[in-house]
Amino acid sequence: MKNVSKNKLIMFPNVGNGEVKNDNHLTLVTCQLFAVIIFSVLLIACNRKHHQADASGVFEAKEILVSAKGSGEIFAFNLEEGQQVVALEPLGYIDTTQLYLKKLQLQLSAKAIKNQLVDISKQTAALEQQIETAKTEKKRIENLFKSEAATPKQLDDVNAQIAVLEKQLEAAKTSMTQANNGVSDTESSMAVQIAQINDQIKNSIIQSPINGTILTKYAEQGELAMPGKVLFKVADMENIFLRVYVTADQLTNVKTGQQVTVFADQGKSDQKKYEGTITWISDKAEFTPKTILTKNERASLVYAIKVLVKNDGYLRKGMYGEMQN
Repeated sequence: MKNVSKNKLIMFPNVGNGEVKNDNHLTLVTCQLFAVIIFSVLLIACNRKHHQADASGVFEAKEILVSAKGSGEIFAFNLEEGQQVVALEPLGYIDTTQLYLKKLQLQLSAKAIKNQLVDISKQTAALEQQIETAKTEKKRIENLFKSEAATPKQLDDVNAQIAVLEKQLEAAKTSMTQANNGVSDTESSMAVQIAQINDQIKNSIIQSPINGTILTKYAEQGELAMPGKVLFKVADMENIFLRVYVTADQLTNVKTGQQVTVFADQGKSDQKKYEGTITWISDKAEFTPKTILTKNERASLVYAIKVLVKNDGYLRKGMYGEMQN
């Protein structure tokens, strides 16, 4: 047996300390690599569960359905889903040809009616002159009457003439004033109608009431729009909300205006941290929504909370999130 061992050593002279050292080195490297992998996994797990969430829910955004305010053919509608829009910026318009023609007609009618206004001072100038002449004649007759050169009848006649002229003047002024008031009322009515048409023309401009992102487009250029027809849906994606639910015990630890930490899922095992502000707390308890956790937890009464989060572009509607006080 000793000879056989010696023969083996003689037959394989390269098997010795060098190869043993290489095997040991390889084993050491493998162990170190395995340790690094385990450490990385543990580190990721620790980062994933470094916080204890106080409440969870989903992100949502303020959405608005924008409807047509006027009727007519959609002449222009340059809008695409996903497009960023600015509040009150024109995005298209509805045909306003008939409204414009009606406005021109009313403006011409208003101008014609305005020409019917009477200049009372010019129309009554002749009567006023007759009254002045009659009064001058009265003074002359009074002087003659004092000299016994005129009769009482002459004085009575001139006084009667002045009274008649003054009544005629008063009646003329009243009549013309009423006529002018009627013209002014008609003119004001037409001005209101013109203002209404201007408002209709303004409402024919398609625009978003808020800064946001177009989620859905419901109409196209060339289609017929009617008041109330939905044209598109827009959402404010810059200021997004996380709706979470807390129990009555947790309710004492939160208040509106409170700064909280929000975590949003990023990928399969990572989370991103955001700063948030509680903007609304429900004053009524409700059963936990069916989308939240287990059946027993869904049977619990909870309070809804909305947390405002500034979106950096990564948050989306429907994403899962957590809140930590």
